[in-house]
Amino acid sequence: MAAPVPTPLEIYKILPQTNCGKCILPSCLAFAAAVAAGGRKLKECPDIDPKLLTGFSGQIRATDGERDLEQAAFIDKLKRKMAGIDPGRIAPVIGARRDGDSLIINSLGKNFQVDHRGEMVSECHIIPWVVAPLLSYISNPTHAEPTGEWISFREIKGGIEWQGLFTRRCENVLKELADANPDLLTDLIDIFNGREVDWYEADIALVLHPLPHIPILICYQGREDDLDSGLTIFLDRCCGTNLHIKPLFTLCSGLVQMFAKIATRHR
Repeated sequence: MAAPVPTPLEIYKILPQTNCGKCILPSCLAFAAAVAAGGRKLKECPDIDPKLLTGFSGQIRATDGERDLEQAAFIDKLKRKMAGIDPGRIAPVIGARRDGDSLIINSLGKNFQVDHRGEMVSECHIIPWVVAPLLSYISNPTHAEPTGEWISFREIKGGIEWQGLFTRRCENVLKELADANPDLLTDLIDIFNGREVDWYEADIALVLHPLPHIPILICYQGREDDLDSGLTIFLDRCCGTNLHIKPLFTLCSGLVQMFAKIATRHR
């Protein structure tokens, strides 16, 4: 069995913990969160012990090649499914629109055009982690409209088995980023056409639409006195109908990786 991917705290423990700012992030903890999310590389810390760097870098990358091959095969399978999809029929069902033999799907305010071969073009760079979830979303045999009912990831079918990884790779990493970048979540609302909502005991709660009928709710509570901060990601109940658990996890973890890169650029 492959070694578990290090958490932000585990990565933080091997950093100099001087908060020197040479990595352009405000603290070593913020840098550790960015590394865990895939937005930064451990070697970008100029003061880390090279011996520790070798050990942890190998652990982080150990299964990358295997995952890449598995992902490529999965995407090829999804592309073959696209040949049997009628864009005129499926477009209104999934919240897209038809353009000839292609579908136009909005993701976080950006349009993606997907043709009958599963090939994509967009007004922005095609981010690798969005390809499989988007094709899965189009070809999923079931579909439901958003309900407005928010549930935890573990309540999605198959989510219990993925909850630990989801907590480590999505919620914990995004919490560390929000702790280190107080304006990050507010910025996401402006950047990605999100909207702020009222949520019990949350300092800020925002809704984003990574795909038309895949709404997610991010709720963040900052540190207060002796209480640590907290962040929870909720999903609309329809998400479990519109995507299987693995592409849903891929979509959420990819979002967090992108947020880590945004936090780095904004600093």
